[in-house]
Amino acid sequence: MNNQTFTMIKPDAVKNGFSGAILNHIIKAGFQITALKLTRLTPEKAGEFYAIHKERPFYDELVKFMSSGPIIAAILIKENAVEDFRKVIGATDPSKAADGSIRKLYAQSVGENAIHGSDSDANAQIEGNFFFSDLERF
Repeated sequence: MNNQTFTMIKPDAVKNGFSGAILNHIIKAGFQITALKLTRLTPEKAGEFYAIHKERPFYDELVKFMSSGPIIAAILIKENAVEDFRKVIGATDPSKAADGSIRKLYAQSVGENAIHGSDSDANAQIEGNFFFSDLERF
């Protein structure tokens, strides 16, 4: 079990002014932020990040959405980080997300669901490395 996970506050949540509240929610849930950056994905970089979904019908829409505005990328540390963070963010569909979860509080729809969280220890490592070099982590 790895004690690291990766998250991205998505363009909808940044645009709607929820970034600070979401970061506060993450910290109050016991996560330490060890890397953080505000950035914007180009369509090419968004496509590369979501390449696993390339054959899915929602891929083009996802790439367009994720490159539509700034995002906040972060690496988080906590014991049992991936599993615990998935609980904190809630279900992809905000109408099915648990009360008090980030998506229940801040997401607008399945497509504009406010936040990304790694789904496995392996993906947390891959996704964190996509955005951060070792020199950018503390």
